[in-house]
Amino acid sequence: MYVFKAAVVGAGTMGGEIAQVIASAGVPVVLKDIDLEFVETGLEKARQVTQAQLGALVGKQKISQEDADRQFEEITGRICGATDYGGFGEVDFVVEAVPERMRIKQAVFEELDVVTPGHAILASNTSSLSITEMADPTGRPDKVVGFHFFYPASMMRLIEVIEGEETSEETLQAATTFAQRIRKTAIRCGEGPGFVVNRILNSAVSEIWRVTHEQGLDVEEVDRVIQESKAVPLGPFYLCDLLGLDTVLHVAEHLRESYGDRFFVSPAIEELVAAGKLGQKTGSGFYEHGSGETPSGDRAAAGGPLDAEGLVERFSLKALVEACLVLEEGEATAKDIEVGMMMGAGILPGPFARADEQGLDGVLRALERAEADWGEGFEPPLVLQRLVAQGRLGKQTGQGFFPYPRPGAGGSRETVALETRDGGVGIVWLARPPANPLSAKMIRELTELWSEVDGRLRAIVFASSNIFTFSAGADIKEFTKMSPDPEGRELIDAGHSLMRSMERSSTVTIAAVNSIAYGGGCELAMACDFRLAAESASFAQPEVNLGIIPGFGGTQRLARLVGEARALELNLVGDPIGAYEALRIGLVNRVVADHELVDTAISWAQKLAGQAPLAIEQIKRVSAAADLDEGIEAEKGAFAAVFASEDAKEGIGAFLGKRQPKFRGT
Repeated sequence: MYVFKAAVVGAGTMGGEIAQVIASAGVPVVLKDIDLEFVETGLEKARQVTQAQLGALVGKQKISQEDADRQFEEITGRICGATDYGGFGEVDFVVEAVPERMRIKQAVFEELDVVTPGHAILASNTSSLSITEMADPTGRPDKVVGFHFFYPASMMRLIEVIEGEETSEETLQAATTFAQRIRKTAIRCGEGPGFVVNRILNSAVSEIWRVTHEQGLDVEEVDRVIQESKAVPLGPFYLCDLLGLDTVLHVAEHLRESYGDRFFVSPAIEELVAAGKLGQKTGSGFYEHGSGETPSGDRAAAGGPLDAEGLVERFSLKALVEACLVLEEGEATAKDIEVGMMMGAGILPGPFARADEQGLDGVLRALERAEADWGEGFEPPLVLQRLVAQGRLGKQTGQGFFPYPRPGAGGSRETVALETRDGGVGIVWLARPPANPLSAKMIRELTELWSEVDGRLRAIVFASSNIFTFSAGADIKEFTKMSPDPEGRELIDAGHSLMRSMERSSTVTIAAVNSIAYGGGCELAMACDFRLAAESASFAQPEVNLGIIPGFGGTQRLARLVGEARALELNLVGDPIGAYEALRIGLVNRVVADHELVDTAISWAQKLAGQAPLAIEQIKRVSAAADLDEGIEAEKGAFAAVFASEDAKEGIGAFLGKRQPKFRGT
């Protein structure tokens, strides 16, 4: 579903920033509250944020003042205020941003169900409440979804897309696509209280609150130790002041009620809230704000000695335990948890990659000690025990929560690497993070590497060396430097030659798609004999949005895999689909848990490596023969013609300039 017009209900500071984010992405938006004063506050906040962002670009000499003035008028012109539901009959996506109280939210959703079109998605910016309960008063629970921005919405890149009991896959994918359109990174999760980031961060921070309270530690010293350790960007008490102590207390109480005493609620926060000292927004909390951010007289006085190393370990281990529980409960994938904690909480690396780096066997021993010393809240999670028992100890063994390349001597190149396993099995790692773009160099190196393994190894797994992307497609910046003929044609020919060689070889190929496989990345996966997808994988042929067409077989192989009608839709609309939708339509063979993807692919490779190579080669040759070469030749000519057009220049320029393209059909 495409969003032509959006709306935001709740015109406070957060609502104003959300409206600004949407308008900045080129989407008209209605900002509504029941009180005109609040609407004006939200509009003014949106204007202030827009002006500040454009001013920063002018200061860095990235745009001129004239361009900044023009963009300011365009962005703010897309935002209109309303005290009633005027204009809501035309919207496709609504973000509710009213106070975090279920009764208020349900009342808003009941009204939205009446005033918006039946196809419109109703989304909540809740930080912890049940999406299913919000959907109850509506007649479209399948179109109700969580859409949680992080404060400040204008700066924070992360959005949690939250699934209710009846939220449809179509709604989840549409919300994820809309998040990408407004230049945010989306993670998907279940509606367990706290979702991903707030749940894990609160679990770890509550442990710091507990120690500070029990040992009478100095709040400022605790903040300094935690911040200097780089466990998180800000000390936990100072962060509470910024977020608002009343909001923090409400979430903390909700999590304790949901999960029990492993979520400690700080008596100091309760006392400050009771006194009306809510942090930065009231000028006083744990710190005095507006006067150099000095410690408040209400903070805890210095007491016992502070064990800095133990405090940091306690924070990190508790974050890992809660992250594992979120994973075990199926609330989110390993990749989404990791990305969420990196982008939403500033924990770099995230809890899983950090544990992999330390060694999971050592982390398990540390948790066993912590459980003995600090209580059952540190009980080693089952998923960690399993990984250690299986010998998957993290980076040192090549597999933990995530896989890690272990190429042999001479196996590494600049953009790819080859790792060989027993039984004639190899892994080709795409190793140009974070996007693994199919550049001319990567295609050359893949071709060189393929010539070394073709027919020599019995099965090859194509995998990504990073968690963020399998391959985001062709290197657009590189394409802009090429002429369509002959240089661009040579690149296209080289890519097709590689992929056709893979399809005709006696070596079986398996794409282990861990994340984004867009454009050329999706086409590379389709050229493999099998495609295994992690739960957090997504696929797309978005070239049409740039004014061009797929260039590496996307018009040909996609139709052979999913049927002509669905292939035409994917190629003409350009929106991504998730792993389970890809499985449903036949684009992938299996969907597996993120942390099991590469191991599963290797198991497939080992099985296939034992099959008769001559039989495999002939089966593959016959299966791929039906006019595919003719179709690819037609695609090559069409790609060259379209790539030379003015629309292609406009589409690529708009993509690089982060603006909406204006196609003219020339």
